[in-house]
Amino acid sequence: MGTEHVGNDVVSRENFQPCAEDIQRWMANAFDMAKEALENGEVPVGCLMVYNNEILGKGRNEVNETKNATRHAEMVALDQVLEWCRHRDLDPRTVCERTVLYVTVEPCIMCAGALRLTNIPLVVYGCNNDRFGGCGSVLDIPSADLPHTGSSFKCISGFRAEEAVEMLKTFYKQENPNGKNC
Repeated sequence: MGTEHVGNDVVSRENFQPCAEDIQRWMANAFDMAKEALENGEVPVGCLMVYNNEILGKGRNEVNETKNATRHAEMVALDQVLEWCRHRDLDPRTVCERTVLYVTVEPCIMCAGALRLTNIPLVVYGCNNDRFGGCGSVLDIPSADLPHTGSSFKCISGFRAEEAVEMLKTFYKQENPNGKNC
């Protein structure tokens, strides 16, 4: 894993971690995105991708809205990060090595795989995803021995987990207007 020089200090991917105040601030923004998703008839997942204290990407689930099952909050935010890098002629993997994902629910297997491929060092999330979780609940994509699939990453779980679960319960209690009766 790489290292970065900040002043006279060396910061490695292994030790890359934001302070508690930053985690609280960014997770509050992620929960705002999740609330927006819920208000728009989506599974209430929201996220931010933060690089050098700047939001490069933010997303909420857009699966029902777009009728595209891959438009998870993380993928929406990641697309914005890639676009940000393109406009500045920066290497996305280098930028992502210093980017933290803050998300209200554990990333699914697809999203965890994408995060690994882009070299994200840290994911902070709320509640576990017991059906599709890619950060340990179902599969452990961040630390699995997967050759040629990017870098492993750390996870901090359980931040405002109860609130995330309650939002999910609220969504699943209502009728999904896009669901088909069998």
